[in-house]
Order: sequence, then C-alpha cells, then structure tokens
Amino acid sequence: MDQFTINLLFVGASFALYIGIAIWARAGSTSEFYAAGRGVHPVTNGMATAADWMSAASFISMAGLIAFTGYDNSTFLMGWTGGYVLLALLLAPYLRKFGKYTVSEFIGDRFYSQTARIVAVICLIVASVTYVIGQMTGVGVAFGRFLEVSNTSGLLIGACVVFAYAVFGGMKGVTYTQVAQYCVLITAYTIPAIFISLQLTGTPIPALGLFGDTASGEPLLTKLDAIVTELGFADYTAHHSNTLNMVLFTLSLMIGTAGLPHVIMRFFTVPKVSDARWSAGWTLVFIALLYLTAPAVGAMARLNITDMMWPNGGIEGGAVSVEEIDTDPRYDWMKTWQKTGLLDWEDKNDDGKIQYYNDKSEKMQEIAAEKGWVGNELTKFNRDILVLANPEIANLPGWVIGLVAAGGLAAALSTAAGLLLAISSAVSHDLVKGAINPQISEKGELMAARIAMAVAIVVATYLGLNPPGFAAQTVALAFGLAAASIFPALMMGIFSTRINNTGAVAGMLAGLTVTLIYIFLHKGWLFIPGTNSFTDADPLLGPIKSTSFGAIGAMINFAVAYVVAGMTKETPQEIVELVESVRIPRGAGAAQSK
Repeated sequence: MDQFTINLLFVGASFALYIGIAIWARAGSTSEFYAAGRGVHPVTNGMATAADWMSAASFISMAGLIAFTGYDNSTFLMGWTGGYVLLALLLAPYLRKFGKYTVSEFIGDRFYSQTARIVAVICLIVASVTYVIGQMTGVGVAFGRFLEVSNTSGLLIGACVVFAYAVFGGMKGVTYTQVAQYCVLITAYTIPAIFISLQLTGTPIPALGLFGDTASGEPLLTKLDAIVTELGFADYTAHHSNTLNMVLFTLSLMIGTAGLPHVIMRFFTVPKVSDARWSAGWTLVFIALLYLTAPAVGAMARLNITDMMWPNGGIEGGAVSVEEIDTDPRYDWMKTWQKTGLLDWEDKNDDGKIQYYNDKSEKMQEIAAEKGWVGNELTKFNRDILVLANPEIANLPGWVIGLVAAGGLAAALSTAAGLLLAISSAVSHDLVKGAINPQISEKGELMAARIAMAVAIVVATYLGLNPPGFAAQTVALAFGLAAASIFPALMMGIFSTRINNTGAVAGMLAGLTVTLIYIFLHKGWLFIPGTNSFTDADPLLGPIKSTSFGAIGAMINFAVAYVVAGMTKETPQEIVELVESVRIPRGAGAAQSK
C-alpha cells in the first residue's frame, strides 16, 4: 500500500470519527451550544481543554521553531505552560462561580455596562481571528503534504470539516470531538518521538533521551552543539537573544494564555466550581505529555537533518550530493516536501553538492570562499513542516507517517473549532441577544450562533491564505492581543472592586489599540504584506518585537484603567458585594447557573 493511501485511511477515519461524534452530540439548546449543558466530567473536560489548547502552534510549529533556534525559543514552552497555571489558579474557578456563558458576558455584568460587554466582544474577536489564522496555516501545511493538494484546497477541506462538527454540535459536539482529537494528536506526537529517541539514544522516553548519550557515547546535546557551531550557527543550548525581549515575550504568552476566551469557555461546561479546579489539574497532566516531549523532538530532528545534509562526517567529509538526493530512498521526503513549496534547495556553485550552513557567519564566509561555496544551498525550510516531516526524516514506517498526518490535522482543527465557537458565542449571545435583540427566542439565538460561526469560518479560511508568519509566530501575536486587552479586565474584575465601568472600557481600548498598532507597524496593516514600517529584526522600540509587545499593552491597560477609575465614580455597592461573593470560597460547590 502506498503512502498516499495510508494517509487517506488515517485522515479519513479520524474525520469520520469527528463528524460521527458531532451528530451524536448535536446541540439542541443554547445551554448545550455554549456550555455543553454544564454536565461535562472534569477528566473529560481536561482532555478536551488540552486538545483545545494544543493547537497547530503546539503540535506542528513549536518544535520546528525550537529545532532551528534552540534554547531561546524555549520561551514558547515556558510562556504557554506558565500561563495555563495562571489561568487555572487565578481565573477559571472564579469565572465558573460567576456562572455566565461567555467572557464578554462576565465583563459586561461585572462592569455593569453594555459598552464594556461590546468592547470585550471586539477584543475577543480580534484576538481569536488572529489566533485562528495560525490554525488555518497549520491545516494548509498538513493537507498540502499528506493529501497532496494545494494549500488553498487544504484550507477549504479543513473548513468544511470544522463546519460539519462545530456549527451543528456547538460546545457539546466540540467537547467530545476534542476528546477524540486529543487521543489522536498525543498518540501521533509521542509514537514518532519514541521511535526517534530509541534510534538516537536507546531511550524510549524522549524527554530523558534529550539529556542522554548517542550511540557514540557523546551526550546528544553536546553533539548537536558541536555540529551546528561547526556550520556557523549559534550554540543550540546557549542564550543569544535579547534578555528583555525574552522576558517580555514569555510574560506576553503567559498572561495572553490566561486571557484566551476559547480556553476559559471550557471551564463553563463543568457542573461545579470544584470541578473547574479539577479540570485545570487534569488539563495540565494531558498538556505535559506533549510539552515534555517537544524539546526532544526539536533537538533530535535538528540532529537528523544536519546529519542528512552532511552524511560524511561534517564539513571535511563533504555535503550530500544532488545525485544522492535524487536516487537514495532516505531523501525521498525532501522531494515530496519540495512539491509543496515549503522546502527547496539549489546547487548554486554547480559542484553537484548541497551545502547547508549559515552564510551570514563571518567564520563560514571565510571557509566558503576557500572552498568555492557561494551561499547556503538549502534555500528554504519552512519551520512548520518539521514535526510532520520528522517520521520521514527518521525513515519510520508508513503507518507512523499516516498517524502524524491525522494528529497534525486534529491539533489544528480542534483549536480552530474552539476559537470559532468563542467568536460565534460572542456575536450571538453578547451582541445579538445582549445588545441588539434581548427578546430573541432560544431557537433564534441558536440560529444566530450557527450563522455567526459559518461566517467566522469563511473569514478565517480567507485570512489563513496569507498568514503573517509561521503558525506559532502568528499565534504569539494573538496571545499578545489577549494579554493586552482581555486578561487585565478579567483580573481587575475579579480582584479589584475599585475598577469601575469607565476605567475597564478605557483600559481595554488603550491596551488593544496600542498593541494592534505596534503589531501592524511590524507585520503590515491588517497583515497585508509590504505595508509595514518596521520589522522584528529592527523593531520600533529597541529590542521589543511585535510578538513581545502584549506585555507592554497589558501594563498600559492596567495603568489607564486605574487612572480613569480614580477620576470617575466609584463602583456601585451591589457590584462590590457581587465581586466579593465570587471571590470568597463560600458556596464553592454550587456555582451560579444562567
């Protein structure tokens, strides 16, 4: 059986499972559509939240960014994991006790303002749409390779699948679909990692293999450092980037995580406040299985790729020949990925070999001049293909490659569904029912939610065709927007009775506006290529990149909110009492119910 048929079987079977679950768990009421009837078990919810959380950025892109940068990109691991802890400890239980369906509804009620609710909807939509661009990017990459279709066709197929189970199933259908998707994605991620760890270190646990020895007796990371520095790249295990930017980026990811509406919504689906805490704990367990494996996947893949490009023992042994790439089955993966346009090479000096090295390094420029090289000949290696290509690079069995195909799509589609549900809930529940037509029937509201989700899918698919960066980089921008707008409002809403409606609205608008402008200045207005005034290689504010600015935006949000609140009327006493009742543990077993 050829690889394409195997891929079709794995991907087709997983899609049939998702759609079957959606039909079985079809939402029949707004409570089921928004919060799965508030009857989800904490373990089930933990697994669904993990799938919602571990998007294409985690599954497809993160290991690739770590692989080609090393220690400096461990910020993705630290920021996302630390942020989830913040969410679990500081927000989830209190928001569940408040008993609303959406983040915007909480903000509107807490700050006793329809304006605050609408501004929260705008912040939510901006962050969620930016986030979903990254998911659609991952869908296009995965489909482009494994179903051998164009990126555009891949996005359209993925959009149709999401439409089938998210529009009709709502939160109820998405919850149980995400449980299945978690099982698929974690299996698909860990099995190739175990194989590769055994190949390189003899250790079946990738996280231990990362710090183990290779067959030569040399520590894996020591060997990797030696290889990449020989080729003019920075030490894999050393810190090279600006420390201030690294701290701000980590902080932006952390507080952005705690402000992501599609993850927070998952904690509205459990029966009790204590279940929200247990859900958070189980989610951390399920997330850890992938996040402890990702650094090993990145390091081992980088070692395998470098060995394949220099199969004769480094620079002195000579680079891989064009003939080897064309005739040796071990290099078939390169020709396959070349067809997608995400990988390419060129024999620039016509010596019959493909030299892969850092042609910006002064040391390598001297060596290149001496040997007659004219530049790095591995001209394109999209970071988002690494995890998907990893089983092929390591020459693993075809069924493993098919499993990874299904896992990559599960990761992208599960988070896309959660984001689209958050967008549709904000539009139908907070805008249509909350502001435009409060008397709308439950049937009408459910129809509005489904129409909003369908429109959101169309917009997300269109934007996914021209993403502003790799999947994880695009997602980092979304985290920055959530950090600057939603997180401060939630924190102040729960822990500060001084912040009134005027302060909250001013803070959210200030944080969102400043952060969005800074991102557009670096990534292009509305992410249109060529309209940017700066780049992340040469930022507007010293070392602070657009992906790190969310932390600055959050500080602006807090500052503006407190200043404006101090100059305006105090919070009404009934709201003060409401906040205190939510924050105090009394009655933790029985959350309010909408």
